[in-house]
Amino acid sequence: MAGVDLPLVNEPAVNPEWVDDLLLGGPDATVRLRLDRPIDTAALRRSVALAGDRLRAEGLVAGGTVALRLPPSLTYIAFLLAAWRIGAQVSLLDHRLTQHEVDGALERIGAQYVVDALESKGHRLCGYAEVVARVSAREGGRPAGTAHALVQFSSGSTGASKVIARTSDDLIAELARYDRLPEFPRAGERVVLLSSIVHVLGLVGGLLNALHTGAELVFPRRLTAEGILAAVAESDLPTTIIGVPFHAELLTSIADPAPLPQLRRMIVAGELVRPSVPTRFRETFGVALGTMYGMTELGVIATDLDGTRWPSVEPTHGMDLRVSGGELWIAMPASPYLGAQDPSRFVDGWLCTKDAAELDAGLLTVLGRLDSQVSIGGLKVDLTEVEQAIAALPAVREAVVLYDGGIQAYLSLTDGATAEQVQAALTETLAPFKRPRRLVVLPALPRTTTGKVVRATAALVAAEAASR
Repeated sequence: MAGVDLPLVNEPAVNPEWVDDLLLGGPDATVRLRLDRPIDTAALRRSVALAGDRLRAEGLVAGGTVALRLPPSLTYIAFLLAAWRIGAQVSLLDHRLTQHEVDGALERIGAQYVVDALESKGHRLCGYAEVVARVSAREGGRPAGTAHALVQFSSGSTGASKVIARTSDDLIAELARYDRLPEFPRAGERVVLLSSIVHVLGLVGGLLNALHTGAELVFPRRLTAEGILAAVAESDLPTTIIGVPFHAELLTSIADPAPLPQLRRMIVAGELVRPSVPTRFRETFGVALGTMYGMTELGVIATDLDGTRWPSVEPTHGMDLRVSGGELWIAMPASPYLGAQDPSRFVDGWLCTKDAAELDAGLLTVLGRLDSQVSIGGLKVDLTEVEQAIAALPAVREAVVLYDGGIQAYLSLTDGATAEQVQAALTETLAPFKRPRRLVVLPALPRTTTGKVVRATAALVAAEAASR
């Protein structure tokens, strides 16, 4: 890939020193994480060292590759940091993916080792789990082909051109951008983290930034509105909640919550915030609902952390943005994509975000997506991936997938097939958050005069009404 130096085999895919220098420093007795119990710096270092011993015993070396498929847990954090300390390239897989999706992702990234859960204890709504990890060598795995430290999937584990890689220097630069945001939590403060640590906001803005600054990172016992507020109330330290707009709406659904003088603000990202939510949040809790705009490819790009610019955000230090034809482009030194990619996504040093936007007087206003990617509860879903998965089922003749307040699939079936068969098959091939909320079975999908399937929502709704 242009702009990336290829390391020799068994050379580090990541500068391992940055983990100790930026993430694991500080006094031994300082509490760094709070899950089922407080984890201080000394305990975190011990957990990372033990995870490193296990990875080395299985054969992971500098320049090797490992995929993590673990729920949020001390085990996840320890293995992530341990692999980076070894100098390996780490790929992150959402633990909620089906085995079908995981197999496809592993085939694409070629990880040599997989760390997953042999045992996992934790309520479905708990913000963390107690995990017994299993480290497995994977036949056909290969060493890192680039000097990237982190590999993520932006919108689905099998979506074309969505495998994104970042170097350790890139992650360090993003932490430096967070350092320039005075509203972001620091040492002596707490972060109640609701965002997934597999994805960029929870990973870098939540986990890595908290370890870097010394802020105490809290994973709630329950991801209910009451459980989140209880996590805030557990300490008198100034506290910031980090999540997605869904979480803000969940919290504002509580009538007359108890006063929380320690709540400093809530920060959300991942999708557009509905217009009524910022005002309602401030009226409910007396603090700002801050917003951020970012991408897996770059991390944090622009912010409005004190809620004074909404719906606009201000670009962070060093970000070079432009809007062309109503579409946002961002300067980057090299393409962030691994493997096959859409050539229109990165052109002459500029990343095409596929977001509609306006840039005025130095402020950015993001207007929405221009491609098929949508956000479901803060988790990215590519509608094309969902449509292809449905269309590939033996029971399905043709399908169109749209988003209209939720994922909806319009399809026609092969002779003798039923919607129940489709639903059952999708539980094996798609993660729950990707599955359509509605399956609408039609005798045939409407088509244009030239024979193309109609994708207009109104036409498909009319076809549904007519079929009744």
